[in-house]
Amino acid sequence: MQKVTVAITATGFYVPEDILSNKDLEQMVDTTDEWITTRTGIKERRILKEKGKGTSFLAIKACKNLIDKSGLDPKEIDLLIVATATPDMPVATTSAYVASKIGATNAFSYDLQAACSSFLFGMSTVASYIESGRYKKILLVGADKMSSIIDYEDRSTCIIFGDGAGCVLFEPNFEGLGLQDEYLRTDGIGRNYLKIEAGGSILPADENTVANRQHYVFQDGRTVFKFAVSNMADVSAKIMERNSLSSDDIDWLVAHQANKRIIDATSKRMNIVEDKVLMNIHRYGNTTSATLPLLLTDYEHRLKKGDNIIFAAFGGGFSWGAIYLKWVYNS
Repeated sequence: MQKVTVAITATGFYVPEDILSNKDLEQMVDTTDEWITTRTGIKERRILKEKGKGTSFLAIKACKNLIDKSGLDPKEIDLLIVATATPDMPVATTSAYVASKIGATNAFSYDLQAACSSFLFGMSTVASYIESGRYKKILLVGADKMSSIIDYEDRSTCIIFGDGAGCVLFEPNFEGLGLQDEYLRTDGIGRNYLKIEAGGSILPADENTVANRQHYVFQDGRTVFKFAVSNMADVSAKIMERNSLSSDDIDWLVAHQANKRIIDATSKRMNIVEDKVLMNIHRYGNTTSATLPLLLTDYEHRLKKGDNIIFAAFGGGFSWGAIYLKWVYNS
């Protein structure tokens, strides 16, 4: 029997029209364009400002972009996963609403949350479903409206995050292309360094938690940076070693867009030249679950069949990992 692998066969994206630039942030908090750019590599980020529109709006737009580009019939989708840290609401899954709105009437769906590693972990989940032979077409969406949980009086976080969505279609492959290997990790030591303190089962929302601004993202930037630099670089090097890949064998590094210095440290550890490192953090900031699929869409025209790609991410929890994938088509 021919081995089944899982391959990305189409991509889609959406980012809001409204731009929040570093110059805009200079009017909001004590910062400068130079300070932000030097420390993060970010120049601007997109913000979804329309009232009543949340993560599902971003996800639906991205899915429709993929459907329009690829000619996919939504009724052929077996499963739709929305990787997100900012669901529309508690309990009711964002994915079910997205699937209904795009016409994926034969799909089941669920949300997946692993902070900035959500999309990466979703890739692993999708691979298991398709390699088992149970499903043929799975849509994985990475979408986050980070502006809904950011305190725009907190300089340490408001300069980093933006809103956006990206999605990819996964299908079986019988040429030995697609997902080759993965190395995924978590460590609960990160629980207190990157979090939203209130609104969960430990500390439900009340007037005091709202007054104390405990429903916004808190980040111990120095600690998170330290863990991200070492761990994202380690897993990327590990997966190369495990698959006997040299830096010359790698065509592209698709790394989570949290901070340019973290990405640079990862590529340096892998001995990957700058031209092979996909980067759009300057345009979108950290869109959390959306960074990896947004990179794929932005650079899809440069990807060639058979290209060796390393995906890497680091997120709250802590959660992190790397995936080795062979690209399956020429754009």
